[in-house]
Amino acid sequence: MEKFVMEMHQIEKQFSGVKALINIDFSLKPGEIHALLGGNGAGKSTLIKVLGGIYKPDAGQILINGKLVNIQSVQDAQKQGIGIIHQEIVLVPYLSVAENIFLGREPVTKLGIKDTKKIYREAQAMIDKLGIDINAKQLVEELSIAKQQIVEIVKAISFDVKILVMDEPTSSLEENEVVTLFSIMRNLKEQGVSIIYISHKMEEIFRIADRITVIRDGTYVGTCEAAGANVDDLINMMVGKSFERLFIRTSVPTDDEVLRIENISKNGVFKNINFTLHRGEVLGFAGLVGAGRSEIMSAIFGADKYDSGQIYLEKRPVKIKSPGQAIANGIAMVPENRKKQGLILINTVGFNITLANIKSLCRHSVIDKNRCKELIKRYIKTLNVKTSSPNQIIQNLSGGNQQKAVLAKWLAINPKVLILDEPTRGIDIGAKQEIYSLIDKLSAEGMGIIMISSELPEIINMCDNVCVVREGNITAQLSKTELSQSNIMKYATKGEDKDEN
Repeated sequence: MEKFVMEMHQIEKQFSGVKALINIDFSLKPGEIHALLGGNGAGKSTLIKVLGGIYKPDAGQILINGKLVNIQSVQDAQKQGIGIIHQEIVLVPYLSVAENIFLGREPVTKLGIKDTKKIYREAQAMIDKLGIDINAKQLVEELSIAKQQIVEIVKAISFDVKILVMDEPTSSLEENEVVTLFSIMRNLKEQGVSIIYISHKMEEIFRIADRITVIRDGTYVGTCEAAGANVDDLINMMVGKSFERLFIRTSVPTDDEVLRIENISKNGVFKNINFTLHRGEVLGFAGLVGAGRSEIMSAIFGADKYDSGQIYLEKRPVKIKSPGQAIANGIAMVPENRKKQGLILINTVGFNITLANIKSLCRHSVIDKNRCKELIKRYIKTLNVKTSSPNQIIQNLSGGNQQKAVLAKWLAINPKVLILDEPTRGIDIGAKQEIYSLIDKLSAEGMGIIMISSELPEIINMCDNVCVVREGNITAQLSKTELSQSNIMKYATKGEDKDEN
């Protein structure tokens, strides 16, 4: 018989009569990294919250090392050696690394005073064991997101964790930071820690996971060895469709110019940027992280200043010094970081959808509530935003539905040009397909779309033409027939002239 450190059998959970989990089975071997895959609403978070004692299951059993356990609280889970690192970092920024690790359970001296020396000594020892260069006395707010993520890991293993759950841990990390995180995960694996890894990034799963389990619509679909799996099979298990069918591109761009950029430059950031966008065209911008793609688009949108050059909209020169002027000229931009730049997280879905269009919804400086309700209802339906109501706080939606709300906000102004900066980052396969379908629909209606993406399959399959950026320069402008991953990467890394032999 195969040995498992943890088993979940026939787990069921429902909320207000709606079944979130239906007879789910999930197992974890000692010292393995087991990836858990599924789309929005598949039940991943619910299953993990049952394991972590946040939710109580309606039915089913949990076994730890073959013994039946009753997990009724987070404390019960911790006693069983279970630790969860959630997608959102929950550290106290103005406390030190060590104080965060021991928060709420600080060791004390014989006199009952907090033993600060012991806190720092033990915290530093745990950090050093992972081979990471972090000072336990440093304030958390001074650390990068990647190092804060590592502090979360140290905090979890400080409870003598044997089972570690990591929920989308790389969503805000650069590639070099991902490499560091994976090194830590392998280190923990060697120490006998079993890891449940939740991610939508297929390439990462194949790099780090031993086994993969897929759930869909609250039900168990299947488990396979990562070494024998392929992307197309996993996507089919997740959404019932093949990889190629995810990309929906049916329309053809026109020759009608909607936006032209001539020689815009910003000292030390980008130089002599030239390109033309046509109605119905999806123009891709590819390049390595830090190449300057987002900075170029921020300048065009008026969020950042540029030093020289000219912007033409429908062949007429325009001055864009602020996002307000961009909006007035029919240019909208979905930013890379939806949480910091695209949404007011503590406000409602409806509030966020109307945010960019509020002036047109007013009569005599008073908001027309009926027009607001109609607009909100229309875009929730059009973009299939899954929300309990327009009054739901938007930070409680999934990443994919938050992104659709950001899109709804900008589509409500009826833009001529839509700039999308990493439009599918941090969202699952199902939500990606919905956004691809929307891009195709908007381009078919004549909208000009600029799409920045670090996912080359997305660029190749969704774009009509592609500008490749390296160190603030456009090194190549590739037509549809020239698009390939190797061709894009050649100009993104070497920056050579496309016409050279």
